[in-house]
Amino acid sequence: MARPLLLDELGNEHLSARDKGIPERAFGMTVTEFLASGPRLSEFWTPIVTLDDEAIQSNLAVMAQWSASHGLKLMPHGKTTMAPALWQRQLDAGSLGITLATMGQVRTARSFGLDSIMLANAVVDDRSLRYLATQLADPEFRFVCWADSIATIEAMERTLRDAGTPRRVDVCVEIGAAGGRTGARTVAESVEVARRAAASDVVRLAGVAGYEGSLGHDRSDASLDAVRAYLQRQVELHHALHDLYDEDGDVYVTAGGSAYFDLVAEAYADAMAADSGTLWTLRSGAYIVHDDGFYRRISPLDEGAAAPGRLRSAMRGIARVVSHPEPGLALLDGGKRDFPFDEGLPIPRQVANDLGCEWEPLTNASILAVNDQHSYLGLTVETPALVGQDAPLGSVVALGLSHPCTTFDKWRYLPVVASQGSDRVVDLVRTFF
Repeated sequence: MARPLLLDELGNEHLSARDKGIPERAFGMTVTEFLASGPRLSEFWTPIVTLDDEAIQSNLAVMAQWSASHGLKLMPHGKTTMAPALWQRQLDAGSLGITLATMGQVRTARSFGLDSIMLANAVVDDRSLRYLATQLADPEFRFVCWADSIATIEAMERTLRDAGTPRRVDVCVEIGAAGGRTGARTVAESVEVARRAAASDVVRLAGVAGYEGSLGHDRSDASLDAVRAYLQRQVELHHALHDLYDEDGDVYVTAGGSAYFDLVAEAYADAMAADSGTLWTLRSGAYIVHDDGFYRRISPLDEGAAAPGRLRSAMRGIARVVSHPEPGLALLDGGKRDFPFDEGLPIPRQVANDLGCEWEPLTNASILAVNDQHSYLGLTVETPALVGQDAPLGSVVALGLSHPCTTFDKWRYLPVVASQGSDRVVDLVRTFF
């Protein structure tokens, strides 16, 4: 069980005009003081991104139950949110630890006392390795990183020996695929990396790792076949390394972005049944807030899942209509600096006279394009009168968003409302990008 994170300092931070969207009356207050004052979303400035507390709690429960029912551990990717308060909620829901992507993120996480980390990357630079050596002096610190070449192992050895690491560093051999991301490209190459790691006095062979998400971008037969074939190679590699593993620590087999974790469970099932000692681990991270775009279309726990086992979108953008420059077009005050656009443009869902007012469905509308600080709200030719009537100047539009990983990085604080449509703010989530 991971130790609770050191979150008290987050409540002691003072709010100011430097915090995008925060109401003026909060300036000079600590976060704790502001939350105790009964804040309302209607006080916040647009544009803003909000989180839905009820949906987050549901998503945590759904993913925890799904993982447990398939015999999988969960180390969700913390780079999705870079929000220690949300990491704590994932740990409280039973996660083994948190995955991170860079040693800079590891350093941030350690400053909050996180003691169970998987780095889904290699560590090869002198500064990061020397820092890692200092952290390994904490006997409670569980850390594992990846390596995809003998050169990576040798780079780690040079610095860690010189730094006098107090214990060996757990390393998973990363297997990749042609056209994919990092990772040794074949099982044979991966075995050679593993042999080198197993022979080292500085690193310890700790399993097999990889990322299947770069091999598909939809649920077409071609994408699913590519992902399945890759995951089978992971299992094949794990079996090939059986005699190289020692008994000095944990062994992992890990995969699982937020798109194909059902295929991970399928591919691992037989091997898990025969090998209960290995930590068969998912790293899915986006599930905590899900989305209205990319993951809604591709996740196995959305459209095709049976209620109540579905993930729910727990984030939305809110922007204000600031211009009606021509028929069938309105301009909103939020754009690329505020909302994600790399995996699909925002999706108009609802409209209200202002924050805190009753929301109404917004139909026959779409976001046509986004600039740095504007979104183009377009209406179909059949309903040009919608602009100026259903979305008048000064009204606010609720937007479904696609891709959590490029939503959180745009915000220092995200207000959390009790539930979708609620005006009651129950928390401020602080990010560290």
